[in-house]
Amino acid sequence: MANANVRVRFCPSPTGNPHVGLVRTALFNWAFARHNEGSGAKFVFRIEDTDAARDSEESYDQLLDSMRWLGFDWDEGPEIGGPHAPYRQSQRMDIYKDVAQKLLDAGHAYHCYCSTEELDARREAARAAGKPSGYDGHCRDLTDEQKAAYVAEGRTPIVRFRMPDEAITFTDLVRGEITYLPENVPDYGIVRANGAPLYTLVNPVDDALMEITHVLRGEDLLSSTPRQIALYKALIELGVAKETPAFGHLPYVMGEGNKKLSKRDPESSLNLYRERGFLPEGLLNYLSLLGWSLAADRDIFSIDEMVAAFDVTDVNPNPARFDLKKCEAINADHIRLLDVKDFTERCAPWLRAPFAPWAPEDFDEAKWQAIAPHAQSRMKVLSEITDNVDFLFLSEPAVDEASWTKAMKEGSDALLRTAREKLDAADWSSPESLKEAVLAAGEEHGLKLGKAQAPVRVAVTGRTVGLPLFESLQILGKEKTLARVDAALERLAA
Repeated sequence: MANANVRVRFCPSPTGNPHVGLVRTALFNWAFARHNEGSGAKFVFRIEDTDAARDSEESYDQLLDSMRWLGFDWDEGPEIGGPHAPYRQSQRMDIYKDVAQKLLDAGHAYHCYCSTEELDARREAARAAGKPSGYDGHCRDLTDEQKAAYVAEGRTPIVRFRMPDEAITFTDLVRGEITYLPENVPDYGIVRANGAPLYTLVNPVDDALMEITHVLRGEDLLSSTPRQIALYKALIELGVAKETPAFGHLPYVMGEGNKKLSKRDPESSLNLYRERGFLPEGLLNYLSLLGWSLAADRDIFSIDEMVAAFDVTDVNPNPARFDLKKCEAINADHIRLLDVKDFTERCAPWLRAPFAPWAPEDFDEAKWQAIAPHAQSRMKVLSEITDNVDFLFLSEPAVDEASWTKAMKEGSDALLRTAREKLDAADWSSPESLKEAVLAAGEEHGLKLGKAQAPVRVAVTGRTVGLPLFESLQILGKEKTLARVDAALERLAA
């Protein structure tokens, strides 16, 4: 069922490589907006770059590039603008300063002069007494004289938001009704002592001014929601916000050992998946399953099918475990779903420098086009193509020594000589004829096809596993195949 006037946002910070958990958040927001597009829904892309120490232009450019690679278009945001520009927080500082002053003037916020040491000491005392250790409201109701005395000491205050002395209840789109008691949600800082606004202010202020209707974000931000709801109430009173958005908190993505997948985990980096040759549609299909499903008995679907079915209220609140093997398996299915022309084009980056070990002039387009359909059905990620087809373009195979040792058993030289004779006499227009030649060679030596073809495969391709052998031999050609068998026999003799 479509939701009218849906406005959702994706608001990452440009710090380091994009994280797969972040991508899952972007996906659910984007899919929710596109599902409701017929009702005028908008997907807003906003950059939260107020942390000058950690943010970088390189990460900003990488974010935009990643969004495009994943296929996420945005209705408002960087490079395309929109009615609520600018969409980078670093360019909106005057807005936050103005809102903070309005909150102070209306009594919704106040100056707090407590030092870090004083706060730590009072928190420690509260913990020792078995009481909540959040801010204790020390500066909530200072007199003008007390404020003047702190200023005379040279103290520079932060700005704190004044939380209401009442429980805050809201209905989470994923988790249902949640209540926070006032003792668990103390007053909190919104502006640093140096005047820099904090996330706790800028994020909800931007959501308010950009008229965001649904905030879909990670479970780790759930505890900040009652604070934002209270702030929204104040912003509505001040005429800054029109309404409080609906909140939906997406489940944690867990890594090894059932720990939350962190930026430091190798499998969390989006760049890793791009470099390995995951398809955007394969990766997104898998990430969508981390908390949502199209149907109980169906794991493989297109992004269009997801958009058609997606509703955030169907998201499962339980943590979802990231399983790299399943991610690869789903990607493999999407590789097989490509038409061959699309597959060959997507493999192109891995068929040239710096990935390809062969010289550019040794690449043979006709051989590549001939082998591509056989490769497509056997790959999990596109980067595997380089090792799978290098035997076609190298002057001699890149022999994997472990494969050589495994395949070249006692008697392999006799088998290879027999196989060479039969391959020399075979009909090279047919892979089936080449198979019969190796099968016949094996029978002469009391070996089944699997055992007979292993030395041939290693002699010709350098590995014990790879693409269909007899199609590979045919595409490589009779002359090169026999020359490689001869080279293997020479090595065995030595």
